[in-house]
Amino acid sequence: MFSYYGSKSKIVDYYPPPKHQRIIEPFAGSARYSLKYWDRDITLVDKYDVIVDVWNYLKNASDNDILRLPRLKTGQTIDEYNLSDIERKFMGFMVQDGTTGMRRTPSYFAVKRMEKKFNYIIKNLHKIKHWKIRLGSYAELENIEATWFIDAPYQFGGHEYKCSNKNIDFNALSNWCKTRNGHVIVCENTKADWLPFNAMVEMHGTMFKTTEAIWSNYPTNYDAQQMTIQF
Repeated sequence: MFSYYGSKSKIVDYYPPPKHQRIIEPFAGSARYSLKYWDRDITLVDKYDVIVDVWNYLKNASDNDILRLPRLKTGQTIDEYNLSDIERKFMGFMVQDGTTGMRRTPSYFAVKRMEKKFNYIIKNLHKIKHWKIRLGSYAELENIEATWFIDAPYQFGGHEYKCSNKNIDFNALSNWCKTRNGHVIVCENTKADWLPFNAMVEMHGTMFKTTEAIWSNYPTNYDAQQMTIQF
């Protein structure tokens, strides 16, 4: 629904489909996996209160709520408009792509795509009305049978996250992932060593190249092969 640092929007189709009706994302972010399978029983959890507030805002928003928000032009700032606190939080994601939110001035690319982004949100609002969205830590979650899509801040990289990887005990997270009931999908890159990750997709960005990796408690297409896409 909105752009967020570390979003899986470009590669979500490469992940295995869920094996359960219930999907849980303990590090929700922009929840691209849940949005792809939106009609399942979705639970989003995140420690970053801004993410949780924005998701709950969108869950309860009407088309008119989104339509009346400003479409900023180059040189404008959010401060020029009489917005509520939650509207400011949401607009912080709209004015910058790949951000952690709370930005005030739109980028050149965000201005060009802003109307398209708003239209996309309006088109998809109905998909999230039944979702459960809560503030909290992954460690607090009940171990129920579900498809667990786990996209934690990466072990190496991901310093833009508000919930920094410096605060994560990756040994504890590894054990937690391996003991989930149901279907587990864990996202990382090939530099990580806290689970036996398999290379999945090689991504060529504007500045550097990374290889996305996956661990699952079920066999995947990436156990013996690697795919390449260009960005």
